[in-house]
Amino acid sequence: MIDRIILDSKNQPEDIEIETSLRPKDFKNYIGQERLKENLILAIKASKMRNEALDHVLLYGPPGLGKTTMASVIANELGSQIKITSGPAIERAGDLASLLTSLKDGEILFIDEIHRINRNIEEVLFSAMEDFRLDIMLGKGPSAKSLRLNLANFTIIGATTKAGSLSAPFRDRFGIVHRLEFYEPSEIKTILKRSAKILNIEIDDQSAVMLSSRSRLTPRIANRLLKRIRDYAQVTGNGSIDLKTTIAGLKLLEIDELGLEPSDRILLKSIIDNYNGGPVGIATIAALLSEERATIEDFIEPYLMQIGLLERTPRGRKVTPKAYKHLNLN
Repeated sequence: MIDRIILDSKNQPEDIEIETSLRPKDFKNYIGQERLKENLILAIKASKMRNEALDHVLLYGPPGLGKTTMASVIANELGSQIKITSGPAIERAGDLASLLTSLKDGEILFIDEIHRINRNIEEVLFSAMEDFRLDIMLGKGPSAKSLRLNLANFTIIGATTKAGSLSAPFRDRFGIVHRLEFYEPSEIKTILKRSAKILNIEIDDQSAVMLSSRSRLTPRIANRLLKRIRDYAQVTGNGSIDLKTTIAGLKLLEIDELGLEPSDRILLKSIIDNYNGGPVGIATIAALLSEERATIEDFIEPYLMQIGLLERTPRGRKVTPKAYKHLNLN
């Protein structure tokens, strides 16, 4: 299995503390995702003017782009309390009932990995989201009784990396649906400078630019790289991050100028060496690398395709000429 700790956009245990301190609290300090922010600001102002709960919101896109942060920002902008859970944590209808009945008017329930909610729970949510009523069954067999609970006017914010895994009726219950896009390098640079200031790290512009170009256009990875380079600067230098320190630190981490780490290069070279650059099926690639198919599809491929090193064709994955050039291969 390929080790992908530094550039894996999936949340790691060490990220929880740092992300909590670095997360912006309002739209003013939330960098990037301008189209999404514009739409949400409008929706929030309208809901406040009508004194109504905000429509249910579905945020989807690759991991590490700020879906959880955006949910917290929405709650702060509304002046509402937010309760956080995840799809796998809601195992029974009783778990859902406990969460929903504890909500007050205008409060928010944030469900991370909402695509992993059990389909039976999903169906219970339909009436809760649409009519603010919850129908649950008590007991089993002939003695079973149906109980209807009236709920407060709440808002569900769902986050997922796999919007296609949600059933169509479930997706239709969300009035606001938006995809979070990869960030621009200039936006990542601004995020790095802000994070460095909060963490009391000195970093020059050249270093911020270099880190932004190698962070896979993802804020979570950018902040993780910043921490690793900070460690290198403290151990080998005076703690200040300059260009020389950044270059040396990235070389030690084996992260190249496009933000690829060894696992990315292994994937590309494996397709080139074993299948003449493709096309080759994803199942074959997974077997070749001893990696799970979902990991390749969700965490490795999106960025490689985003920067034009890998293509998805009807016959399978294919390495592009740009990848040959980057790897110095004919």
